[in-house]
Amino acid sequence: MDKKETLGSRVINQIRNDIAQGKFKLNEKIPAEPELMQLYGVGRSTIREAIKTLATAGILKVQQGSGTFVNSVIREQTIEQRLKNADFDQINAVRILLEGEIVRLAAQNRSEAHIAQIEQSLEKRKQAIQSEQRQACVDADIAFHMAIAQASLNNVLADLYESFTLIIRDFFSKREAQGISHFAMSHHLHEQLFKAIKAKKVKQAEQLIQQILNNNY
Repeated sequence: MDKKETLGSRVINQIRNDIAQGKFKLNEKIPAEPELMQLYGVGRSTIREAIKTLATAGILKVQQGSGTFVNSVIREQTIEQRLKNADFDQINAVRILLEGEIVRLAAQNRSEAHIAQIEQSLEKRKQAIQSEQRQACVDADIAFHMAIAQASLNNVLADLYESFTLIIRDFFSKREAQGISHFAMSHHLHEQLFKAIKAKKVKQAEQLIQQILNNNY
């Protein structure tokens, strides 16, 4: 059963890739079952199951008596590209969930080395605010949150957050007219967040990150 499922998934991915690469074009008919069987080196049942799955997903459209047609163009994008093209409200909603979990784990798992790294980024953030250097504020703010992500000890979450930093930089660039004001206004919350993580106060840390993100800080 596992082997069959793996084979089916492979064929589905191959068809998807062929559509993405333009081998099968939008609104055009794809080859008949015998040709697909030869093309992908699998049996009829596997081809039929793959077509059924892709049709359910809206990628293919089966027309009785006419054949199977490409119904939707697949554009393969990196996670960074997908995030960059996404709606900001959706991005922020995911970021709130992501950072909430990151902060919770960081407050539980952080080491003294992590604390030192978070504190160093926090100090750089403060210095950038005092010297009114906007780009330094952006860099230090992102470094601060990234250091917390690393303190979570969950590499997947840390990698996901690193992908989000591209979007966060873009968001900050759109608020350039505000100068450093929103960095300055939120610095006390960042200091409190650092102290909560250092003290392993999980609930307090979770509340603070929600406050920071709900205000788009």
